[in-house]
Amino acid sequence: MKTVSSLLDDHWHERYKRISKLNIRSSIYDVTNRCNLRCKGCFFFSSDEHKVAVEEMDLHKWEAFIDKEMARGVNLAILIGGEPTLCLDRVEAFYKRLPTFCATNGLIKVPRDRFPDMMVGISLWGDEEDERLLRGKDAFSISSKHYYGDPHAYYLYTITPKQIGKTERIVRKIADAGLKVHMQLLSNDEGVEGFSWQPEELAAIRAEMDAMLDAYPQTVISSRYYHEIITTGKMLGRSFGWRECPSVTQPLDTRHPQPKRLTNFIRWASDLKTMHRCCTSETRDCSTCKDGAAHMSWVMVNKRAHMRSAKDLQNWIEVYEMFAKLYQFIPW
Repeated sequence: MKTVSSLLDDHWHERYKRISKLNIRSSIYDVTNRCNLRCKGCFFFSSDEHKVAVEEMDLHKWEAFIDKEMARGVNLAILIGGEPTLCLDRVEAFYKRLPTFCATNGLIKVPRDRFPDMMVGISLWGDEEDERLLRGKDAFSISSKHYYGDPHAYYLYTITPKQIGKTERIVRKIADAGLKVHMQLLSNDEGVEGFSWQPEELAAIRAEMDAMLDAYPQTVISSRYYHEIITTGKMLGRSFGWRECPSVTQPLDTRHPQPKRLTNFIRWASDLKTMHRCCTSETRDCSTCKDGAAHMSWVMVNKRAHMRSAKDLQNWIEVYEMFAKLYQFIPW
């Protein structure tokens, strides 16, 4: 029988021990239905999720809700929206109670005197041309000034097919701003012409992502195995999709048989009552979903499957470490 100890040498076993005790239990919260951008391809607005619930405005109800979530076992709150920084009082209610990650477009700076060590993920949708086309403005020029050198912020670089051959310039700009970057791929939920992935483009961007990891190891938070998973949609011969996704809201999960999944995961709407189907869009085709966190989680919940060889288990450790770094459970 293969065990962790039999597969790993001392170095890898130490790395395994560091993450094996984390027991991360995350859920996702729509802080608000409003945003100060309207990005083409944003899963929240493209699937009308901003219309399914009336936003709760009473801060005391948010605080009581968060306490209940903590009692449910949540130890990582992932705040999305809409734009969470439009409602900093709600963000603060989470931050004062449990480890909190805030996803933002970066146009409003999170005040560090109020949130000194809250992890902030800044969305970035390509270079200046792509951002103006998909988001209406060059958000990087603003967000990079707001978060220059911030040790608790990183860019979530959503790569589009138009970025092939251009990622090095973006990664270098992020490095020059003293920030880290994590890469994922656009799912193109709104079918914007020219932004849907073709097989040869996925192969090309995988090679480019690997090259960025090699060239900027202090800036890029990633792993080659993650690049393989997200560009192929394959893990150990299995295909990502509805039958495999680990990030389905548990009370709404009627799949049989149940796949390996995130424990007690729920994505809550901003009325604090409505639940969304999964961590991304209600209407997204799961077979074409390229969400980075969902694919990382897919690997993480399938440790046993990765115990067929030392290399497979090392790949699993690297992906788990990457997730833990992005949410500040272990240092960069």
